[in-house]
Amino acid sequence: ELANRLELTKGYISQLENNLTSPSIQTLFALLEVLGVETHEFFSKPEGEDAKIVFTKEDFYEKENPDLGSTISWIVPNALKYEMEPIIIEIMPGGQSTIDDSHPGEEFGYVLEGQVTLVLNKIRHIVKKGETFYYMANKEHYLQNLGNTVARILWISTPPMF
Repeated sequence: ELANRLELTKGYISQLENNLTSPSIQTLFALLEVLGVETHEFFSKPEGEDAKIVFTKEDFYEKENPDLGSTISWIVPNALKYEMEPIIIEIMPGGQSTIDDSHPGEEFGYVLEGQVTLVLNKIRHIVKKGETFYYMANKEHYLQNLGNTVARILWISTPPMF
């Protein structure tokens, strides 16, 4: 997902993660922006008492996927450094989330508006407004909106995957 957000290859991100290459200054600044880290924070001592606790709409990072008919809002911009990653996904009628392959971790969702179909290992579960879902992410999974109205879901993944 990080590679996708930065329009870089997964291989290059892997090389960065494994200290096989170093990013250019431009790439470093782009990485910091996508991860929601201020440049001065990156070069300062570890976070202490002054860590940011409250985030506003201006802090959110949003990405629209017109092909799938969905928009993801990362509502804690630097969540990749934490244990979980909350997002809000908005799915248009007939749209869906990206199909996630099996991966380690757990996922939780709360339907804020509309209704979705959770497809978990090809088994379909209807989840309506005010209802939640929770599962181990070790099977293929995604959300579909088969209804006539927009669906909004608070979706939390641990470890961060979005």
